[in-house]
Amino acid sequence: MTARMPVLFLGHGSPMNAIEDNAWRRGWAEVAASLPHPKAVLCVSAHWETRGAAAVSAAEHPSTIHDFGGFPQALFDVRYPAPGDPALAARVGALLAPDTVVQHPTRGLDHGAWSVLLPMYPRADVPIVQLSLDRNQPNAWHHDAGRRLAALRNEGVLIVASGDIVHNLRDVNFRTGATPDWAPRFNATAKRLIETRDHGPLIDWDSLGPDAVSAINSAEHYLPLLYALGAGDADDAIRFFNDDVFAGISMTSIQFG
Repeated sequence: MTARMPVLFLGHGSPMNAIEDNAWRRGWAEVAASLPHPKAVLCVSAHWETRGAAAVSAAEHPSTIHDFGGFPQALFDVRYPAPGDPALAARVGALLAPDTVVQHPTRGLDHGAWSVLLPMYPRADVPIVQLSLDRNQPNAWHHDAGRRLAALRNEGVLIVASGDIVHNLRDVNFRTGATPDWAPRFNATAKRLIETRDHGPLIDWDSLGPDAVSAINSAEHYLPLLYALGAGDADDAIRFFNDDVFAGISMTSIQFG
């Protein structure tokens, strides 16, 4: 019998975490070592946005996408040759029907996926499928999509949502490196609502006031959290790890189940 897999939300921060030896990278690796080995991973990353329809990566051999600039060459040299899983991509489309899900034949893995999966599964032996964020959909749709995708947990698939609860680099003074008051304050608010399973305010995050507006900003890093919340069960144990907030980023990560 296939073990029911947990759901992970991973605060991924900088892509440099893929190659630096730090506590966050070790935290991801330790979590992976504690879990049943997945048949595949479905990753919802902040770094793949579409409009008008969601899309899934259906390539058999997805490339490693270096979707950033200004980092050392060593980061651009990283290749993460994990296989794809076209059958899983089709299954995701079926679970989200009747909403349209485009089967993308060439999409690779962006750094929101490989920067966390490389430390978790360094042998690149777990098939990976990515699901895009359809930015035309309302917040509640993303949460409901997570609920519909939860069936994959019984099929040996690890759902990994990769983003940041707090992500706003525009309103940070990098000369001082100071952490704005709103960053840890909103992170604490979000954790409290997650712990009490009060998803309504997290879905309609505008209702949480100025801290949420500053912390969530353009929302692409926050939306993956809604998939993880939707895919979680009411009786899942909830565990926070990598629980750090600095500047305009939260590294807080969560295991459900």
